[in-house]
Amino acid sequence: MDIINKERSPFYPGQPVPVDFFIGRIDQINRIRRAIRQVELGKPQSIFLTGEYGIGKSSLAGFMRYLAERDNNILGIYVLLGDATELDDLVTRTLESAIQGQTYKPSNSEKIRNFLSKYIGKQELFGVTLNFEALKADAPNISRGFLPFLRGLYERLKGDEAKGLILILDEINGISKNPKFAHFIKAIIDENALSSTPVPLLLMLCGVKERMREMIQHHQPVERIFDIVEIMPMNEKEMEDFFGKSFRSVETDVTREAMNIFCHYSAGFPKIMHIIGDASFWIDKDKQIDNEDAMKGVIFAADEVGKKFFDQQVLQALRSKDYRAILAKLAESKFDLAFKKEEIQSGLSEIQKKKFNNFLQRMKKLKVLKPGEERGEYIFNSRMVRLYLLLDSMNRKKEQRT
Repeated sequence: MDIINKERSPFYPGQPVPVDFFIGRIDQINRIRRAIRQVELGKPQSIFLTGEYGIGKSSLAGFMRYLAERDNNILGIYVLLGDATELDDLVTRTLESAIQGQTYKPSNSEKIRNFLSKYIGKQELFGVTLNFEALKADAPNISRGFLPFLRGLYERLKGDEAKGLILILDEINGISKNPKFAHFIKAIIDENALSSTPVPLLLMLCGVKERMREMIQHHQPVERIFDIVEIMPMNEKEMEDFFGKSFRSVETDVTREAMNIFCHYSAGFPKIMHIIGDASFWIDKDKQIDNEDAMKGVIFAADEVGKKFFDQQVLQALRSKDYRAILAKLAESKFDLAFKKEEIQSGLSEIQKKKFNNFLQRMKKLKVLKPGEERGEYIFNSRMVRLYLLLDSMNRKKEQRT
């Protein structure tokens, strides 16, 4: 089969996974469904969904929003905060998401837009435009009365059409640095809990553990208001189910050897799984992914991850010539993911040895390395980054020889 005849890849690198392709996470799904059921019965809940970068927090949150609407009549509002840093930004993004987001029941979308009609500009071919002047003008007042705003929205929707709300705040990296955010979230949860008629609300925040620690530093009581749901890397069965289902959807087989390669290098991280799967899909030419297709996909994925993450974030932070030299030594050393500090240090110059401890601390802070179980042991967080450094080292040596 010629590659030019391919139409649709079953993989979604860099995007949340559509609900039809969601795999695994049974324990986390059951915990969140329990909270959704409590909201359906009128009891507010709050969840902090956490896990490492690329672990699938956004995909799981989106999937749970879909299930909550479909099975429990809980209306979901999914807010991507992105570069938002102020509470007014949060309010604006929430209103935008409520107006422009799609609901499982179209009648709910219509009711939301009627409730928020003041902030709608005009109907266009591909949806509605927003009245940003009205949004910005009212954002400060809504931020000071956010729970009454949610109550008003729920009152408009409650009954058979909606038995509660699920508000998902994702991409909180920017706003969690603002001390007011922690107080804002705590106030919403406390005010609702103390109300004689609480809004049946599931408030879900999505972020890495550092964001939670940041919020606790700003406001200590935050540590006791959330049920923490942590997403771990997928196990081997979940990975095999994911790759198998995805490739079967486009009538493509995967050999046992290729499946082993996929599982080994993706290490249970959905973000990496999608990049590897997508690359292998386009490389394959006979509707059978063999070990050659898989390894080519892995090498391509390592290059993608390296250029987008390592080059742009890590190398920018390692400007020291000695740090770069230590990194080169680390790249060419023969180990899998774990190494001992003394093994690398023995090959460094005296000046580099003096800077090695600071280098390791910097790499830990940048999420490239983590401490191992044994004293002096360090482990690469991502097999893709380790492979990228090795391939980059090999390419540099080739260039030096030519």
